[in-house]
Amino acid sequence: MKLNPGSLANSLRTRITVTTLCIILVALTVTTLLSAVFIRRTESHKSDELLKMLCLSGERSLDYYFDSVQNTVLKVTSYAEEDLENVNTDEEFAEHMERAREYFGMMASKTKGVLTYYYRIDPSVSSDVKGFWYTDLTGDGFVEHEVTDITQYDVEDTSRLVWFTVPKHEGKPIWLPPYITDNLDVRVISYDAPVYWKGKFIGVVGIEVDYSTMAEEINSLRLYDNGYAFLTGADGKLFYHPHLDVADPQTDATFEIPFHVADENNVIRYTYQGEVKEAVWRSLSNGMRLTVTVPVSETQGDWQGLILNIVLGAVVVLVAASLFLMFSTRRITKPLEELTKAAEQVDQGNYDFVLTYDKEDEIGRLTRSFKTLSGNVKTHISELHGQVFIDALTNVKNKAALSDLFDEIQKEIDSGSTETAFSVGVFDCDHLKLINDRYGHDKGDIYIKKAAHTICEVFKHSPVFRMGGDEFAVVLKNEDHQNRDALLEQFDAAAEWINAAATEPWEEVQLSRGLAVFDPAEDHHVTDVMQRADQCMYENKRDRKNRWKQ
Repeated sequence: MKLNPGSLANSLRTRITVTTLCIILVALTVTTLLSAVFIRRTESHKSDELLKMLCLSGERSLDYYFDSVQNTVLKVTSYAEEDLENVNTDEEFAEHMERAREYFGMMASKTKGVLTYYYRIDPSVSSDVKGFWYTDLTGDGFVEHEVTDITQYDVEDTSRLVWFTVPKHEGKPIWLPPYITDNLDVRVISYDAPVYWKGKFIGVVGIEVDYSTMAEEINSLRLYDNGYAFLTGADGKLFYHPHLDVADPQTDATFEIPFHVADENNVIRYTYQGEVKEAVWRSLSNGMRLTVTVPVSETQGDWQGLILNIVLGAVVVLVAASLFLMFSTRRITKPLEELTKAAEQVDQGNYDFVLTYDKEDEIGRLTRSFKTLSGNVKTHISELHGQVFIDALTNVKNKAALSDLFDEIQKEIDSGSTETAFSVGVFDCDHLKLINDRYGHDKGDIYIKKAAHTICEVFKHSPVFRMGGDEFAVVLKNEDHQNRDALLEQFDAAAEWINAAATEPWEEVQLSRGLAVFDPAEDHHVTDVMQRADQCMYENKRDRKNRWKQ
């Protein structure tokens, strides 16, 4: 079919324009998407860093508060143990308690957020002196409260009177998890320390704090409009939440965040009450956990407007590119008809064409390059034709090449030439399947290449062919044909030497071989010689198996 130059030019022009516009569109789309992802990621990273900084700030503030409580208890404990050094009688022990009462009162008044403080004596130490317990439930100052009678309890049972039994059992100062105070029915946490004198347990010094002081600090930790902070135990159970009354037994929100799925100070994403949130938590010095959380919908930032501007800019660029391409492609398509006709001739195998366009522009360089390319293709086709007959694994000739050679030899036989003289050798790799199954096909490939290399080294003046997976053939003419018996002996010696030096089965050369000589009186086809060589090879294989069994 003859092409219309005008329709060809218009078709090429349309395709060039559409293709280029598609590329521009894809590039702009990718750029826009990447920009959106970058902006989105930047906003998300900023929100994450704000969460981390806010949580770290709250942690430091609460730890400072908890450390002040801890220091007060430890100072009172140290004072009590030193003061006990001068106590020898019950009267002196009562005086010791009064001095401790005065010192503890002074220290507690300087410590922020103390709900109660106490110094309780183990009943086994004194039945008269029980210690003291002061409370400040109204914020008006500490008043002495009647101490709990602990003689009715088993002080070895750490599940009861935890403020007393746990530090006694542990033998060291300890922050206790949240619990309900005796008599006051208030949910608190406490720091308690055992008092010892001459290795004997005397009692417990402790301070209880409720969450009112902590609540002020936690409520100040807010991010965006609906972000907030809350306090939990180490198990994630809520201790203080700005929107929940966690002390109310009717509250069904015991846990908000799955601590087990994330590490400390890493941003956690979770769903709570149908809303997706992000949070960061940190462990406090008393073993509790502070969490700062914010709805994901508020962490997006004002990135939608930026992306809209990028999209509008991309549309403007696309329109401008379309107008430019419509004019620029006009001068490109005119000289392409001649080049197209030349390409059609090359497609038909005709490399003798004439191209006249030779201007110093892109099409001119393309025309000259096409002429050079077609000349090179013509040269390389003959070279590639030869490469088709090479076996990829062993780099020897393949079965197709052997078939071509047999066709040439058959023509000599058919012509009745009396000078036709040749022999065919056939080789077959023993134990290849065993090596493949036991050691893998990569070792089998090494085995095959080793066999091919050995055959080529011995029959270096004759063509070697790989006929199949483990079969090789060699066609001997001239001197190799005349010296065929010596070459076979040389091959056997080479294989024996290689096998003696091999350390692995795939490094050996275990080949059965057979050789047949062309007999013009008997052989009318070259395949007759090939069949006899195959028979000799199989006889050799049987002999080798029999020797191996013996």
